[in-house]
Amino acid sequence: MALAKKILIISPAWIGDIVISQALFKYIKRQHTETIIDIVAPRWSHELLATMPEINEIFDLPIAHGQFQLKKRWQLGRSLRKKAYQQAIILPNSWKSAIIPLAAGIPLRTAWLGEMRFGLLNDWRVLDKKKYPRMIQRFLALGAAKTIADKSIEWQLYKPYLTVNPKNINSSLKNLSLVIEDKPLLILCPGAAFGPAKRWPADYFAQIANAKKAEDWQVFLLGAPSDGAIGHSIQELSGNACINLIGKTSLLQAINLLAMASLVISNDSGLMHLAAALRRPLIVLYGSSSPEFTPPLSEQAKILYLKLSCSPCFERSCPLIHFNCLKQLKPNLVLTTINELIKL
Repeated sequence: MALAKKILIISPAWIGDIVISQALFKYIKRQHTETIIDIVAPRWSHELLATMPEINEIFDLPIAHGQFQLKKRWQLGRSLRKKAYQQAIILPNSWKSAIIPLAAGIPLRTAWLGEMRFGLLNDWRVLDKKKYPRMIQRFLALGAAKTIADKSIEWQLYKPYLTVNPKNINSSLKNLSLVIEDKPLLILCPGAAFGPAKRWPADYFAQIANAKKAEDWQVFLLGAPSDGAIGHSIQELSGNACINLIGKTSLLQAINLLAMASLVISNDSGLMHLAAALRRPLIVLYGSSSPEFTPPLSEQAKILYLKLSCSPCFERSCPLIHFNCLKQLKPNLVLTTINELIKL
């Protein structure tokens, strides 16, 4: 178990990974309730991290994703020296992510070895992917001493769980000029930042929107600004059957909207992991990625995955051009799964 009383976490840079990282925070707190957990994370993620009661203080990483910026990282680390952390746990595998704990003078620096970070880490672990097939298992193992990490941690006990304040929900609705009608709410999340090989076709989403609208459901589209073209296509193809909120919400507003959903249908994306952590009924559509590595960590989720011979390829775009892993996942199957999930 983690023995340090004051720990600095270096956060991942993706929404889904940050959601999953809450399992680590919960594990640490369960072992040592007095442990203080602070985190360095990109500014856009602070609203999400603020919903996790295990986190004490959040420090901004003022560096764009993928940029090295050695000087800025070193300066940030030096500014944290006065905090006197006893341990750092570095969740990204990149070399640059280990610079801040070194500059902060943190005596125990724990992480998977990743990009050959021998000089930056002094508690490095060599990842056995067969032993730790899921991301949640890999994060949890870093919260334990090596002798315990070598044993199996019951990851099911530490699934992420987010709660929202009803006042924040009402505030989000007011700021977005939205009215939630007295009918079931379906939220469609058609984006996936990784690439098109993770995105279910827009016309399939439109068919679902039309089918549920005909059954008197309210339908929202939710996503990042980069998903704008997909949202526009779905809205056109569905004859404006849905309210398009893609690119119009903050992360906190998206969380608040997801918390109200009667059902969420999503690709393998950050919003999917948020919906799972909010314990909303959820259908997840997998294409090029694997539900074994980053599944929705919720009993209320259903996974639809064809497991074709070419899947998972983990490519951004289909290397065989056909996108069969998604195109052969037909809307009728999703509609059937909806009925099974919500027991209509």
